Amino acid sequence: MKMDSELLHSPAMCLAEEEEADTSDWNLPLAFMKKRHSEKIEGSKALAQSWRMKDRMKTVSVALVLCLNVGVDPPDVVKTSPCARLECWIDPLSMSPQKALETIGANLQKQYENWQPRARYKQSLDPTVDEVKKLCTSLRRNAKEERVLFHYNGHGVPRPTVNGEIWVFNKNYTQYIPLSVYDLQTWMGSPSIFVYDCSNAGIIVKSFKQFALQREQELEVAAINPNHPLAQMPLPPSMKNCIQLAACEASELLPMNPDLPADLFTSCLTTPIKIALRWFCMQKSAKLVPGVTLDLIEKIPGRLNDRRTPLGELNWIFTAITDTIAWNVLPRDLFQKLFRQDLLVASLFRNFLLAERIMRSYNCTPVSSPRLPPTYMHAMWQAWDLAVDICLSQLPTIIEEGTAFRHSPFFAEQLTAFQVWLTMGVENRNPPEQLPIVLQVLLSQVHRLRALDLLGRFLDLGPWAVSLALSVGIFPYVLKLLQSSARELRPLLVFIWAKILAVDSSCQADLVKDNGHKYFLSVLADPYMPVSITQSEHEKTESACLQGNLIAICLEQLSDPHPLLRQWVAICLGRIWQNFDSARWCGVRDSAHEKLYSLLSDPIPEVRCAAVFALGTFVGNSAERTDHSTTIDHNVAMMLAQLINDGSPVVRKELVVALSHLVVQYESNFCTVALQFMEEEKNYPVPSPPCNLTPVRDSPAIPRLRSVNSYTNIRAATTARNLNKSLQNLNLNEEGGPVTFSPGNLSTSSSASSTLGSPDNDEYILSFETIDKMRRVSSYSSLNSLIGVSFNSVYTQIWRVLLHLAADPFPEVSDLAMKVLNSIAYKATMNARPQRILDSGSLTQSAPASPTSKGAHIHQWFSPMPSASSSSLTNEVPKPPTRGAPHSHQFPRTRKMFDKGPSGSEQAGDDADDPGGHKAYMNANLSTGLCDWSAKYFAQPVMKIPEEHDVESQVRKEREWRFLRNARVRKQSQRITSTPSTPASPCVFCSFWDWEKAERLDYFYNGNPRYTRITAMEYLNGHDYSLLLTATDDGALRIWKNFADQRNPEMVTAWQGLSDMLPTTRGAGMVVDWEQETGLLMTSGDVRVIRIWDTEREMKVQDIPTGADSCVTCLSCDSQRSLIAAGLGDGSVRLYDRRMGANECRVMTYREHSSWVVKAHLQKQTDGKIISVSVDGDVRFFELRSPDSVNVLQTVKGLTALDIHPQANLFACGSMNQFIAVYNSNGDVISNIKYYDGFMGQRIGAISCLAFHPYWPHLAVGSNDYYMSIYSAEKRLR
Repeated sequence: MKMDSELLHSPAMCLAEEEEADTSDWNLPLAFMKKRHSEKIEGSKALAQSWRMKDRMKTVSVALVLCLNVGVDPPDVVKTSPCARLECWIDPLSMSPQKALETIGANLQKQYENWQPRARYKQSLDPTVDEVKKLCTSLRRNAKEERVLFHYNGHGVPRPTVNGEIWVFNKNYTQYIPLSVYDLQTWMGSPSIFVYDCSNAGIIVKSFKQFALQREQELEVAAINPNHPLAQMPLPPSMKNCIQLAACEASELLPMNPDLPADLFTSCLTTPIKIALRWFCMQKSAKLVPGVTLDLIEKIPGRLNDRRTPLGELNWIFTAITDTIAWNVLPRDLFQKLFRQDLLVASLFRNFLLAERIMRSYNCTPVSSPRLPPTYMHAMWQAWDLAVDICLSQLPTIIEEGTAFRHSPFFAEQLTAFQVWLTMGVENRNPPEQLPIVLQVLLSQVHRLRALDLLGRFLDLGPWAVSLALSVGIFPYVLKLLQSSARELRPLLVFIWAKILAVDSSCQADLVKDNGHKYFLSVLADPYMPVSITQSEHEKTESACLQGNLIAICLEQLSDPHPLLRQWVAICLGRIWQNFDSARWCGVRDSAHEKLYSLLSDPIPEVRCAAVFALGTFVGNSAERTDHSTTIDHNVAMMLAQLINDGSPVVRKELVVALSHLVVQYESNFCTVALQFMEEEKNYPVPSPPCNLTPVRDSPAIPRLRSVNSYTNIRAATTARNLNKSLQNLNLNEEGGPVTFSPGNLSTSSSASSTLGSPDNDEYILSFETIDKMRRVSSYSSLNSLIGVSFNSVYTQIWRVLLHLAADPFPEVSDLAMKVLNSIAYKATMNARPQRILDSGSLTQSAPASPTSKGAHIHQWFSPMPSASSSSLTNEVPKPPTRGAPHSHQFPRTRKMFDKGPSGSEQAGDDADDPGGHKAYMNANLSTGLCDWSAKYFAQPVMKIPEEHDVESQVRKEREWRFLRNARVRKQSQRITSTPSTPASPCVFCSFWDWEKAERLDYFYNGNPRYTRITAMEYLNGHDYSLLLTATDDGALRIWKNFADQRNPEMVTAWQGLSDMLPTTRGAGMVVDWEQETGLLMTSGDVRVIRIWDTEREMKVQDIPTGADSCVTCLSCDSQRSLIAAGLGDGSVRLYDRRMGANECRVMTYREHSSWVVKAHLQKQTDGKIISVSVDGDVRFFELRSPDSVNVLQTVKGLTALDIHPQANLFACGSMNQFIAVYNSNGDVISNIKYYDGFMGQRIGAISCLAFHPYWPHLAVGSNDYYMSIYSAEKRLR
């Protein structure tokens, strides 16, 4: 709603304190504003999930190539004195050269084994070229498609050459022999990882890339030229999957600081904690930690893999910090490849981040391929320094005095930072840096509960948050936690898993594989646990859950007070026995279907919908039927049929799908019923209801129909093609001429005008008019002539239900029902008429099914049925296309409908097994998306404050502005509260005008059939976000939004408010009255009851018998006193108390009027009277406790309309004699408005409706000549 800037900044908006305290608008409930009304019933769009590694690998072989030549320095390196000497933390000069070499090799292997103990390690100490070749080819052969690591230490050989060569030795160690990286690539293959610890190592990385590019070019040439030598050889693997880690750039030398190890790069990669602590002690800041020396560091207690010890905790913190830095700096796909694909590669790259930090401080830049962004200055390194500082400060007392180790506050502080991000941040922001740390905290029992709580709150932010958490690698952690028996974790884990499964349902396979579903079964069976949600749709899940006694557990929860649990328990039951006969019979033994019946009357529409879904899949099982199962199906079907007039379209849509399952199971029986109905419809002339509307083409006042969103809104054509097709479907009238076109003639919505009947059909066999006529025929005639159908009453009743649903006022419901009806109609007519069967070009026959079978299927080749009028539908079936094949045998016209046809040379197989058949086609296309839409609840934020309650949100601000505007208007009209209302308007269009500017804002077609008319309209939520209710004389109610703001109007909901109403020209149609305070809608009209609907529950709550034989012409209710006043066509005014029983609720009857009551108004004050007026013009005032009127006023004769001002002491009468009179309650005439002739005269037609403005002294008048006039007590300024 657009705000009027003048009004918003008006001084009048500065209300007094008492006005600001006016909370009447805030206390009023809003109707039809739930998610089921505001969004489409469909699942959330699946996000592309990249977290699950498709090519997960592991490093299975490691080649350790050490070229040290202990005691002999290479010629191109000039070492300082003293110089770095330690290799793998061993001084090679402290023992004999050979022993030193072997010890260093053994130590290096142990260091790598800390990260990958299961790999196969091979050492090659001071090797020759042949030894390296033999080693590499052997490891590649054994590794097959897995990864191989090649570690090269070249501290005892010359630096790499610009030609791409590294150095090894000859056999006698008298020469350095070059080894080409190109050859190394060939021997190692792919995937591989290379570690180069030598000076100028960046040269090797560059050469490696050049050689890899050269290989690709050679392969391209070989692919073009078959004579190329490479064309005859097997394709070598691509080098794209190879990873390289080099100690320094191409122009850099390794550090020679004597306090550092010579293999500083290797130390960082394989012993990161040890080198990090030493480096920390070498910094100036270490002086702040007294008593810590390099010797003391060697004595730090604990083991790396024990998180309870100082060393283990440091390792744990280091892993969390390096993971966090990588996740925050690296692109997501690169992070997945390097840190989640391979455990050893992930460890090496985490340690590589440390190498970059340490070696850069010595002017040495490690290089990687793929190259990483710089990370050495990341802020998380300061958190690492603090953790090291806290740990080392305790070392002297721990070692010397044996005091207990105090654990680091690192993880608690990071969780606090994560919590701050969750609570203090704005919505559009960068992801939290601490997410990988939260992952690590899950390993700690101390912080696990808090971490899970924060993680659940993060996942609740939306699907993007779930995707982020999965990309970090949370899945294996929360899967492992399902093995925990801690009860306090249960609600948190259930919530987290609900979020994960709602976003990525593929995780269900992992859940069943690891028996994780048993965890949720135990939670569901625990009576002391909070609400838990179970969703089972994976193939193996059904049998696994059946073994876990899921059905019995769910049945016990059906009466749970929490509606969300009831809804999901029903969905879970429907899922488990969907096409799973064992589960169905398990449910039969537990009387599951009977226990589900109670949910069909649940106050929550979503729960009713879930119950219908469960019962639909219960009868939709494809297994063979026994007499017992058939009886159960019939009982379920008749219970479902009771929901035919449910107030919620989502329930009725699910009802159509549920009944379609039954139709598929008993297809042949329904074919018989369908043919009988079509014959009855053809032979039984039903006169079309008379229509008092002026033909559209002769009406200057009704504008050309503007297209609107037909699928989501109303049944109307949106394109010329669909409009023309719809016109072709129209029936002929009784004189044989075409019916006058009006929007009601449109047979179907454009969304459902294809793919009905046969799979390639482009038209409905049964038009909307045909089905509507058939529906009325079924209520006029008794179909006792059905033969050969067992339980014909069940099939007949279900067919009637589907006919009723095909005429549903909500288009999506009627579209689904039309699909079912037309599918059976197509099947029935095809089975009853001669056919051609074409199968692979050969002449075959297909016999229709027997009555006891599930019915034959429609083959794909059938031609579309041309549109036919309802009178000729079953007389003639067009011939299928011949396609050059001879005509098959003609069945005699007198044969039985389901008789077997003549057998051909190749009898067609059982159609029930035809996967491309009609049955499978109808099943595949009939669904409502209920389960996916229900799951979307968990994909969206559930803990977030709703926008309307968030004081800073735009929605809240707009509501405040509307309520302040309302308060201002109330103040200027003596602060008398009232709810706006709208007069009735008998038409099929709705138009909206700005009465101050005399401009039409919008108009749209209401969607009711052409022989019906709108007889009542009401504003719902008039104080806030207005909705428009329209009531038509066929008993249908429709709710619209966006009806007057130049946007396409959208139908929010629609339902059959009154059943068995037949439109007539002499009746009152449908009359309504709306109570905003209670959300109750009173409906009546040409029926003998007053039906009360609860719009919150979307269900009928009460039927009050009128006790009269005439129609109800008007309704007025008072929510404070629970009273309803009704004016009737026989002149009586009746008062009802809805708190009393059906036989006692009529508390008073006034019979003083002698003719049709035009209006009966019940004043809403505590002692309010009833004011009523009849066509004769007599206005009577009744005290509620007095049987006689207390005052009588005589107004104009031939009165057609009356309205009473809600605030002022006024009422206005309109006459068919072109006359309007305004009176006060004493009967004094305030004003007369008559017809005036003359050039300047004001034209007044026969008055059809009147309405006062709810607050101002303005009167709107509508007349039969299509004019509207607005009169005011104030003179208009021009």
